Amino acid sequence: MVTPTPPSPATSLADAINAHLLRTVAVDAARASTTQTMQALAQVLRAQLAERWVLTQNRERAAKARRVVYLSMEFLIGRSLSNALAALGSTAAASAGLQAHARTLEDIAATEPDAALGNGGLGRLAACFLDAMATNALPSFGYGIRYEYGMFAQEIQNGRQIEQPEPWLQDGTPWEFPRADIAFAVRFGGWVEQVDGKPAWRHADQVIAKAYDMVVPGHGNQNVSTLRLWKAVAPAHIDLGAFNTGDYARAAAAKNQENISWVLYPNDSTPAGRELRLKQEYFFVAASVQDLVQRHLEEHPSLVNLANQVAIHLNDTHPAIAVAELMRVLCDEHGMLWPLAWAICRRTFSYTNHTLMPEALETWSIGLMQQVLPRHMEIIFRINKEFLELAATHRPGDNGFLARLSLIDEHGERRVRMAHLSIVGSHTVNGVSALHSQLLVETIFSDFASLWPDRFTNMTNGVTPRRWLALANPGLAALLDDSIGSGWRLDLDQLQRLRQLGSDPVFRSRFAAIKQANKLRLAGFIAKTTGIVVDPGSMFDVQVKRIHEYKRQLLNLLHVVTRYQAILANPHTNWVPRTVIFAGKAASSYHMAKSIIGLIHDVARVINQDARSNHLLKLVFVPNYGVSVAEMLMPGADLSEQISTAGTEASGTGNMKLALNGALTIGTDDGANIEIRQNVGDDNIFIFGLSTAEVRERRQAGYQPMRIYENNPALRAVLDAINGEPFSPGEPGRYRGIVDALLWGGDHYMLLADYASYVAAQSRVDELYRTPDAWCRLSINNVAGMGPFSADRTIRDYAANIWRVAAMPAPG
Repeated sequence: MVTPTPPSPATSLADAINAHLLRTVAVDAARASTTQTMQALAQVLRAQLAERWVLTQNRERAAKARRVVYLSMEFLIGRSLSNALAALGSTAAASAGLQAHARTLEDIAATEPDAALGNGGLGRLAACFLDAMATNALPSFGYGIRYEYGMFAQEIQNGRQIEQPEPWLQDGTPWEFPRADIAFAVRFGGWVEQVDGKPAWRHADQVIAKAYDMVVPGHGNQNVSTLRLWKAVAPAHIDLGAFNTGDYARAAAAKNQENISWVLYPNDSTPAGRELRLKQEYFFVAASVQDLVQRHLEEHPSLVNLANQVAIHLNDTHPAIAVAELMRVLCDEHGMLWPLAWAICRRTFSYTNHTLMPEALETWSIGLMQQVLPRHMEIIFRINKEFLELAATHRPGDNGFLARLSLIDEHGERRVRMAHLSIVGSHTVNGVSALHSQLLVETIFSDFASLWPDRFTNMTNGVTPRRWLALANPGLAALLDDSIGSGWRLDLDQLQRLRQLGSDPVFRSRFAAIKQANKLRLAGFIAKTTGIVVDPGSMFDVQVKRIHEYKRQLLNLLHVVTRYQAILANPHTNWVPRTVIFAGKAASSYHMAKSIIGLIHDVARVINQDARSNHLLKLVFVPNYGVSVAEMLMPGADLSEQISTAGTEASGTGNMKLALNGALTIGTDDGANIEIRQNVGDDNIFIFGLSTAEVRERRQAGYQPMRIYENNPALRAVLDAINGEPFSPGEPGRYRGIVDALLWGGDHYMLLADYASYVAAQSRVDELYRTPDAWCRLSINNVAGMGPFSADRTIRDYAANIWRVAAMPAPG
């Protein structure tokens, strides 16, 4: 008897796609569109991941595992299809199977919209961490909000940012699992009264939080973790009585509460916007706390051992109200005495700080807090009273010390300091780079550090190599697999083996060819999205991140104008052709950031149209920056701009992604740049500018930017051009506000102080780039040194040193 040959993986996958096209998408396979084929393929993968997911949850439930609960306002996960294929080891089979449908995997993957669940580094870090938790088999839940429109889709019209809705869910997503049986009431407003000597919160409004789960697959194992997102739903859709009398607005008033989960970071420049943002933060925290408490009580007889079984982590201060909410749940709903509840709370929470700038630390007015969350305001007052009594024993009679520590800022309008609440309510507080963590205890939280020196630690950020090298840069990933094996995907320290290969001319040639192919691809993307044709043989100089004054996109632009003017003055110099690429969103209410975007476009219009120089210099702004755009930009970059004022950037992860893909860094000694320099070597990075200590000394001595302007002719010419006609024809002075902020407004982020050093560093960049082989060697060394910046390493450190959570891999 002849044994039948089993179908190949590609044939099996093609058959499974056909089955889902028929049964799930309800379309004939021969007539299926690209989008419909993507949906069918996603359903195939979803079914496989669901099996792993159920087994993972059953195993953790049976073991009553200690879990991580990661609370974050943002999870910038990007697209899921390619990641799911990689986790399942099905990429090659899918590529072959789709040939039966005359489709390429690249075209199919490109039809999936990015999940609009975040904005920038905070959200992308959270997504990398979820990937690493699953890959390291840590029992974990991520919790956030199911934003229907994200923050906004950025369009550029006449050089200006226009915010449009980003309805990523309008056609649904195959990657979420609605949980109809998981819903919690979240209450707002009202008042607090005493009933039988106990506080009772009489709320005025409520909304229902409905759960939607997204799968987070582990790589190299069978584990699948959960990202649970909450959607706000009105408890009653309409007031039928009002509807029947014609009062349609009142009939649908309850539906207004559903706007809580519409948009990430609503504009908080208005009272209504501030109230909505506070409601958002409490909404997802309250639902998440109810969910984790319910899960705990299904596995344990009481909440007394909650801290032994759950590690709740606050990703920045957006979820800080969870400290007060857990106290409310333990005391008000479960009758626990305050001292025991507070002891449990303090052992349960940990907190990551992401900023060194006092003005960026979140605060809420007491008036708004009392209006929206009156019971929580009472709890915060009690926490603060007991905390200050404790602090007073540390420094008796030092009222200034107590005022600085207080959870309530008494200067002007009284406000709740959410970072202080996070610190007081947590057992561990961490920064996200060595410098950042050091500065936390030396500057903004020095008083807390004097009180609790052991509470503060460092956890340098990391990125997932699966997304940011294997998926984003398949050419380089294949070269690494061929050269050092595929183990780097799960153990990024194996990249160290590339140091020996840097001296191999064959390897260097292959490495350089991959970079050039990525640049060709990026040049095509730029032409498609902006209409600007760029030379892929030029140096691709990339700065991609949220537009913010401290990140100093403006300093980069000052160099672009300097370079442009120098080319016109000295056209026969041996210039290195350069394409300068910006991307990033400005917050909708951030006027200065929007002005910088406008200036970038106005400068680009002049430079790109000038035949005298445009073969040597081009300027591009790529709109609507997000994960998928970053996956295109990172592999094609030659130079990575990480130029924040020293002492302002907590860490950065874009610097890690770019370096991992072979871009050399030009940057200040700030954030994780310092650790990148230490790992790639001083000769493989271009450091410039004042150090953190020098920035502090310069300010204390009385910084005078006007003197720098007066004594630097090149800088003066640049600022005069920006302030005059060349870049704003017909509207002189369009950018006077930018120039005045530098010259008369104190140049808060010290662009002018670092300008000369920055321009000199750019000259060093040119000098090295003129020797392609030397640049390639350094680029290889750069990749080789990126092992410590894996999110896997970061998460293992969190698990061992903060969360005390053990891995629970699937058997076999």
